[in-house]
Amino acid sequence: MSSAVNRRAVRVVLALAVLAISPTSSLRAAGAGPGPATLSGWQRYVAATEHRRHVDTAHAGSFLVMDAEPGGRVDRRDVLAGQILVRAMQTAEDGDGPVEVPDALVHHWRGAVLVPNVTVPDLIASIERADPPVIQDDVLRSAILERRPRSARVFLRLRRQKIVTVVYDTEHDVTFSLLGATRASSESRAIAIAELRAPGTPQERRLGPGEDRGFLWKLNAYWRYEAVPGGVIAECESISLSRDVPFGLRTVLAPIVASTARESMSMALVALRTRFAR
Repeated sequence: MSSAVNRRAVRVVLALAVLAISPTSSLRAAGAGPGPATLSGWQRYVAATEHRRHVDTAHAGSFLVMDAEPGGRVDRRDVLAGQILVRAMQTAEDGDGPVEVPDALVHHWRGAVLVPNVTVPDLIASIERADPPVIQDDVLRSAILERRPRSARVFLRLRRQKIVTVVYDTEHDVTFSLLGATRASSESRAIAIAELRAPGTPQERRLGPGEDRGFLWKLNAYWRYEAVPGGVIAECESISLSRDVPFGLRTVLAPIVASTARESMSMALVALRTRFAR
């Protein structure tokens, strides 16, 4: 097949993809948001994930998720050598296979990075103060809306880019736990997610429930920090929820949508390491 034909095929696929995710597309039910079955499935997925993390922590020597996973020794070696680790995850429920979340896609990733020349208490204190502020390619703006002991409510304006660019105003409840001098954890749960129409223009407005395109319905992030010689390993496990992909385009679109969450994880890890570079 000639390169010209290949290029035309790619353009056709992308055109179909844009049609499928357009808010005016006939492939999308008007006003469709996550229904009761989707939300119930999401809650089961979150509960099973958090239970597994608790069980992992209860086992000595497996504070970081990577250490409880097959190949964890190699992953730890690579992170200590300076590599940024990102792995796909999937949560099972009571050993009966993956937790089903109807009419939606769950994006579940684990990543880790070595933050050199810093201690766990200093790292956590700096993150709590938001000093320096969050700076990464997909975070356009950030602010602390409310400070509480060992917790905060945080505003983030997020940008997701792939076939189209989507911008969200989000609010997150964040909690911090310092577990001695060598370990700590934090958890973040999005409590508000609103897609923006015409962001950065006089016509900018937040879309209401059911008006958005469903690229990001839910977002949780779980961090663990462990001291190692030369710095701290920061490990993040994130789970997010988006609308399902039309069946006829699932083979093409599902990997594209998934890669967006993966790239966001990578950017967060790079930003954290850069933030504390000395």
